[in-house]
Amino acid sequence: MFIDTHVHLNADQYDEDLQEVINRALEAKVNHMVVIGFDRKTINRAIYLAEQYDFIYAVVGWHPVDAIDCTNEDLQWIEDLAAHPKVVAIGETGLDYHWDKSPHDVQQELFRKQIRLAQKVNLPIVIHNRDATDDVIRILQEEHAEKTGGVMHCFGGSVETAKICIDLNFMISLGGPVTFKNAKKPKEVATEIPLEYLMIETDAPYLAPHPHRGKRNEPALVTLVAEEIARLKNITIEDVAKATTENAVKFYKLPI
Repeated sequence: MFIDTHVHLNADQYDEDLQEVINRALEAKVNHMVVIGFDRKTINRAIYLAEQYDFIYAVVGWHPVDAIDCTNEDLQWIEDLAAHPKVVAIGETGLDYHWDKSPHDVQQELFRKQIRLAQKVNLPIVIHNRDATDDVIRILQEEHAEKTGGVMHCFGGSVETAKICIDLNFMISLGGPVTFKNAKKPKEVATEIPLEYLMIETDAPYLAPHPHRGKRNEPALVTLVAEEIARLKNITIEDVAKATTENAVKFYKLPI
């Protein structure tokens, strides 16, 4: 059994064939999926999917790229939704310095607010980090994010950074990039970080693993991420499936 710990089934890319995508995931033994909401539209869709399917759970938060659009009312709404029985974490939140839509200081302030919100509602945090590693780590440390812990989603950093995150009570989640031929850092992380700290994800519809790179991703393909981790660690895919599933169940406190 596999768990896709970070997927956007609430994305417009699945409007035409969502049920077929879900069916393919179940056929591939991806028996549980965690859908990430990151703005008004996607949060509403994530909650809807979690209510429609027993095996789907929701994460609610505000994406750093759109930090400039987030209001106090939005944060209160997210806090209220945190009490929903199918909401298992706050996020994805963090920092994204690749895009210019939201100034860095606005992103950082919203990041801090969502860490504090997660602490208030006692849920873990799902972290988005793009080109902002030093500031992400600094803010996690300053805000004592280890109180709730969390996961570094689609981790692309170094082994050294991964170890710092683990010391902060964070899991490391690997996605499609670990399968890319030129992905040196994710492969090193998959090789050197113990299985007890790893989870797997697709981030679908984005970041499809090899040999589907550049195409629409979907939860069934998380098995290819597991296969690559197994290859790098010289263990069986069953070992990876068992460990990463147990990690996800414990991390998200899934009732399965």
